[in-house]
Amino acid sequence: MGETFRVRIASESLVFSSAHFITFAGNVCERLHGHNYRLACEISGPLDENRYVVDFVALRTILRGLVDELDHRVLLPTEHPTIRVTATDRSVEAVFEDRRWEFPRGDCLLIPLANTTAELLARYLGERLLAALDERHGFRPEQIQVEVDECAGQWGIWRFSSTTD
Repeated sequence: MGETFRVRIASESLVFSSAHFITFAGNVCERLHGHNYRLACEISGPLDENRYVVDFVALRTILRGLVDELDHRVLLPTEHPTIRVTATDRSVEAVFEDRRWEFPRGDCLLIPLANTTAELLARYLGERLLAALDERHGFRPEQIQVEVDECAGQWGIWRFSSTTD
């Protein structure tokens, strides 16, 4: 049995305030509302030549950039089967059945998700983190876990493993 090393970041600086709405039970759509989300991340893998799994500064910098993109935005899913999102240079329109919302374009983040749940936001952020770590540092962790807390203890968690254990 070998050793396992993990690093975890759950900093007060990794927060974002965003508005969203989700659908459930087929045709129920929540009212537009907001959360003060918190992000945490854990990465597992062997120690590198510096004797760490990943540089905390590099990891924190990437995570901070990701949360900055979501902060003070309306999060809209572009792959939802019944919410139609249309964007121009000036505005974004979201339509669900007989409900319609219009927002200034700069206030929105259109995300390729089926729904803006905490679970899918965790996966979205995790996949973006994996891509950034690979692109900027040539690093692909053995395992990654990204956690999105939408309401003081309500966590959506995504875990990815590049190994087949």
